[in-house]
Amino acid sequence: MAPSTQKALVIPEPKQPWKLVTDRPVQAPGPKHVLIKIVAAALNPADWKVQEVGSEVTNVAKGDKVLFPGATFMQYTVVPADFVAKIPDNLNISFDEAASVPLTLNTVLTGLWSHHPQATSVDFAAPWEEGGLTKYVGQAALVTGGSSSVGQFAIQIAKLQGFSPIITTSSLKHTDFGATHILDRSLAPEAILAELSTLTAGKPLLYAYNAIGEDALHHLAYDAVAPGGALVLVDPQTSALDAKIARDKEAGLALKKIAKTLTEWLRTGVIVPNRIEVLPGGLAGIPKGCDRMRDNKVSGIKLIVRPQETA
Repeated sequence: MAPSTQKALVIPEPKQPWKLVTDRPVQAPGPKHVLIKIVAAALNPADWKVQEVGSEVTNVAKGDKVLFPGATFMQYTVVPADFVAKIPDNLNISFDEAASVPLTLNTVLTGLWSHHPQATSVDFAAPWEEGGLTKYVGQAALVTGGSSSVGQFAIQIAKLQGFSPIITTSSLKHTDFGATHILDRSLAPEAILAELSTLTAGKPLLYAYNAIGEDALHHLAYDAVAPGGALVLVDPQTSALDAKIARDKEAGLALKKIAKTLTEWLRTGVIVPNRIEVLPGGLAGIPKGCDRMRDNKVSGIKLIVRPQETA
């Protein structure tokens, strides 16, 4: 039985510092929801264990190890059961590792496969749709910021859909995340574009994904894509590309389908969690972790906390 209250890290007022509270209510799940005990949370997504299930829930049971994309700087949360994916029992994936997956992976997928009229996407066919595993085979892809959490999943999804070569920019101290070619991120944009032309044998590059919300990389990714190609930008609101961009398409993603598919992807190794670093202190470790991210002191890893270890 879950407790009636829990510890949570909150910002009580805009621009106020973090505050650890000990009396936040624990919600009861509705008929189609599950109550999750949060074992590990990333500084973005989270990973959990089912504590209670609603009366109409059939896809998970109490005690299942699961993951779900959401903001969870607390010890318990209630989520729709359809958005929950099981962590495969036959794999040695820890809660800490699994916590690196949901939100960053869904960041990639919503920019690629969404078909909803009010979302923005390049409208690629998803793997379970016609052509999703065949129409992109042999096409070159560029992922700028490939060692970031989002970048690593962008590379894995490009590989799943058959893109090749898969070229990325990164610090050269990070090499093992699935790209076929890694270009030093410190090179001048002109040098990177020249290298791209060589690596693609002069063929047009029809897909680029910028995983870092920086204007310089937005411009690099845009300039690399051939006319009529597909470009996905993380945090495009910060971009100064307004004068260049005229090819956005509207779309939307069915999270239910992703949740059903993710368990199998983890089991078969199509999707591999990020490298992680577990921060001490439970929820109390979050502010310092956020400071490190703000100061660009996190590279190639995902920061994880364990809310149940909060003093």
